[in-house]
Amino acid sequence: MLIRFNKPYGVLSQFTPEGRWQGLQDFIDLPGVYVAGRLDADSEGLLLLTDKGSQQAQIADPRFKMEKTYWVQVEGLTSEAALAALRLGVPLNDGLTLPAQARALPEPDRLWPRQPPIRVRQNQPTSWLELVIREGRNRQVRRMTAAVGLPTLRLIRAAIGPYTLDDLPLGTWQKAS
Repeated sequence: MLIRFNKPYGVLSQFTPEGRWQGLQDFIDLPGVYVAGRLDADSEGLLLLTDKGSQQAQIADPRFKMEKTYWVQVEGLTSEAALAALRLGVPLNDGLTLPAQARALPEPDRLWPRQPPIRVRQNQPTSWLELVIREGRNRQVRRMTAAVGLPTLRLIRAAIGPYTLDDLPLGTWQKAS
């Protein structure tokens, strides 16, 4: 069994809550399913869970290079130079990233309000970009956008391989087909 979950901000990619963060147990009451890949508590969007270890490895293990698509709201205006740098690979403190697919994106139309809202500075515009990566380093997307001068304000995972959020409401799950 494979399920898709639209993870809200402030929820850990584990069943047990910690500190100020909620756990998956508040949303998913299915015994024997495990997270296939992580998503930080301050990130939102698609999280896959499965009851099969082999499927979990295929989704989460970087050796399989399953693409992950992110919608990223950044501080500043997305430039062609920043997108080109992301497409080439960005040097981070743990090495050069693999080349990413990157494009400017209008604000996604089927977006839910984030609680709490992102911080906004009146004199600083924001913009959206779509980033598709095949790695899964710790806080990689946030570090990549910061490296090209566009700090991440909001991060939403829209897809993992062929699995997408589609119209899955925030905080809900359903079996993947």
